[in-house]
Amino acid sequence: MTAQATSPPAADPGASAGELSSGPPSDTSASGRRTWGDRVPLRVTLVALLVALVTLALAATGGAATSLLRGYLAEQQEIALRTDAQYIVYKTRLAEVQCTSPSGLPYAGQGLYLACLDADGVYGELAPVGGSVPDLGNLTADEAAQKGGKTFIRRSEDGKTSWRLVVVQPDNGLTVVVGQDVGADQALLSRLIRTELAVGALVLAVMAIAGYMLVRNSLRPLREVEHTAQAIAAGDLSRRVPVADHRTEVGRLSAALNGMLGRIESSFRAQQASEEQARASETRMRRFVADASHELRTPLTSIRGFAELHRQGAVQGPEDTGRIMQRIEAEATRMGMLVEDLLQLARLDQQRPLTLGPVDLAELAGDAVHDARAVQPDRPLSLLLDPSLTDVPVVTGDEARLRQVVGNLVTNALTHTPVDARVTVRLSEDDADSVVLTVSDEGPGLAPADAERVFERFYRADSSRTRAAGGTGLGLSIVASLVAAHGGTVDLTTAPGQGATFTVRLPRSGPPIPPTAEPTPS
Repeated sequence: MTAQATSPPAADPGASAGELSSGPPSDTSASGRRTWGDRVPLRVTLVALLVALVTLALAATGGAATSLLRGYLAEQQEIALRTDAQYIVYKTRLAEVQCTSPSGLPYAGQGLYLACLDADGVYGELAPVGGSVPDLGNLTADEAAQKGGKTFIRRSEDGKTSWRLVVVQPDNGLTVVVGQDVGADQALLSRLIRTELAVGALVLAVMAIAGYMLVRNSLRPLREVEHTAQAIAAGDLSRRVPVADHRTEVGRLSAALNGMLGRIESSFRAQQASEEQARASETRMRRFVADASHELRTPLTSIRGFAELHRQGAVQGPEDTGRIMQRIEAEATRMGMLVEDLLQLARLDQQRPLTLGPVDLAELAGDAVHDARAVQPDRPLSLLLDPSLTDVPVVTGDEARLRQVVGNLVTNALTHTPVDARVTVRLSEDDADSVVLTVSDEGPGLAPADAERVFERFYRADSSRTRAAGGTGLGLSIVASLVAAHGGTVDLTTAPGQGATFTVRLPRSGPPIPPTAEPTPS
């Protein structure tokens, strides 16, 4: 059996454009054209390689088996032929046959061919009945004697078969050619080759189908990788590759890809969050600058107006001059307060370190209530220590900043409620790890839409830009920032006509990660 050349299998017309191939898509040959491996899917390439290897193996084994059988049959036929030749020699000697005619030749068995040669060629032969005879041509006795007793092959006269021949020379001077038809052996070899071809074709077909199924199943995880990559390219960063057995190459590849995809998603999400934070920060900064400019413009306009009145001589007498100077001083003081609040917020935005230490909130609350009574003696004010307190309400924090928190909350209640509305400061605790400070009033309260924005910078519930009440619009923003810097929270509970309650929760241990102590400013 000989190996037959096989042409490369054509690419699967139904294969998708994104199907994996045996080489990188951008690989090209030196002439700029893509190679066959770049155009054919990997599964087809693997199956074609498998079929080619099996074809070579079948061809090699079939060829070896045929060659061995051909040699064996030739060897056996040669042994039988030499045995028959020796028998012919014996019979010739015994009968002293002169080989003058075919009838004079001894019969040596069915299927044998006998011929006597002289200087002119064949002069007597005995052939099987109805069979073909070898084409000896002009073979003479001298030429036959040169064969040296070796067997040789000659085609039959009709060309349908071949004969294996051997020359023997008895002692009586005869030259006899003994032959045997090898057609039966050739027919056996032909049947063997046809059987090998049929079996080989069947084996190749089964191998191709089984190999295709096996390769397709083996490459299914890679198709999942392809689909996952397409989904991620479309924007779905949450997609992951199904994890196979970690003992396999595909399983380890899937695990590595999932790890990489997780890091990519985290980085992308972080970048998105950073960009959104940057945009939000830019928006807040623009709004902050616009609001700050607006707030600073009001006192500056007043100061400039009073100065122009004085310059134009509109101020008559010391009494008017004193009143104008008082107004200028008030506007300058208000502008200074606004600048201080802006500076405070800027420092909080920069996350400057706090000066930490033990702070007694009861003492701070008492001082704030005492200061409020000095400002509004007729205001009903009260300080309550809740029975839930199991210890002195001491927290770790920056005393000056926490004093500002309590003061701003009390000042906010005094500013935005009638003078006869009660203001209550209460200290309690949720558990042993946190202290709760509440500042409640019995004022008009806030609408839900206003309550959601009350901690925004420069926000006012009345949407007015006047400063009749004397506030800067930054007090509650400073409270929220300072409480957050201490690791706490501040909430507002309010409703129209039901007053407002600000609740501050501070951990006794201070911020989760204590910042480096900041030196006290001189």
